[in-house]
Amino acid sequence: MRRDYELGFILHPEVNEERTRTILERIEQIVTAHDGQVVRVNHWGRRRLAYPIQHQRDGIYVFVDMSVSPETLPELDRTLKVSEEVLRHLIKRRDPRVVQKEREAYAAASAAGVAPAPAPASVASEELVGTSAEVEAAAGSAADAGAEAPADVSEAATLSESESSESAVGDEEAPAVSPEEMESAPPALDEQPAPEAEQA
Repeated sequence: MRRDYELGFILHPEVNEERTRTILERIEQIVTAHDGQVVRVNHWGRRRLAYPIQHQRDGIYVFVDMSVSPETLPELDRTLKVSEEVLRHLIKRRDPRVVQKEREAYAAASAAGVAPAPAPASVASEELVGTSAEVEAAAGSAADAGAEAPADVSEAATLSESESSESAVGDEEAPAVSPEEMESAPPALDEQPAPEAEQA
């Protein structure tokens, strides 16, 4: 039984286009050998990593949507692990509801004669399938989604932050301690006389 998966991997930043195509062809060979199908390849190109991986600050991001049987995944995982060009990879099972909506939108656009735009892959609605590491794309897409917030929402957040910082500045002064209270207060630890040492 075939299921829909998304494979995301980060290549070493010095990998050229020809080597990237070779890796993608190898992935497609593995998928088709197990009666699977590569649905879409999304090549993001060179991006800054969230944190260094193998002393690299940049990486080439590639995402592959595919429909394969679960028995294919160990071979894909093994192939990507042994490749020196692959810094990290992740295979996730896609949510069937999201995949169904994408297929319906594609079919409707095809019927209307309009070239359908590829639907963006949903990162949050997919479950993790065990692999060697996680891909920063989840963090990147979450950051992109936050950047698209309406301006009035961000202004309100900024206003509330500035109001709270103004009130914390100290409109109220701390109550002063009277001299009598100072004299009646117990001495601080450093002001207490040291206990006399017992002589033996």
